Amino acid sequence: MKDITMISHLNSLATPSLTRPAEKTAPGFTDMLASAISETNKKQVEADRAIEKLSSGEEKNIHEAMITLEKADISMRLLVQMRNKVVEAYQEMMRMQV
Repeated sequence: MKDITMISHLNSLATPSLTRPAEKTAPGFTDMLASAISETNKKQVEADRAIEKLSSGEEKNIHEAMITLEKADISMRLLVQMRNKVVEAYQEMMRMQV
């Protein structure tokens, strides 16, 4: 016979990972959006460093600094467009009648 006390039942609920294998899920929209924000932030920081180095005279190559700045600019523009599309989709859903 199985033990059906409250403690044994709570213990079985507390350890579901032992009985069920962990499911592998694909990255969702939230993960991709967080990754895009993180990458954009990294590019912005790199651009700031390039400008600081250029203005302090530590770096003499203006071309590399401009390329870094343009990468950061394009990344920011892409992120803004993604935000605009998400807001537009949200507004469209709010206009829908159920």
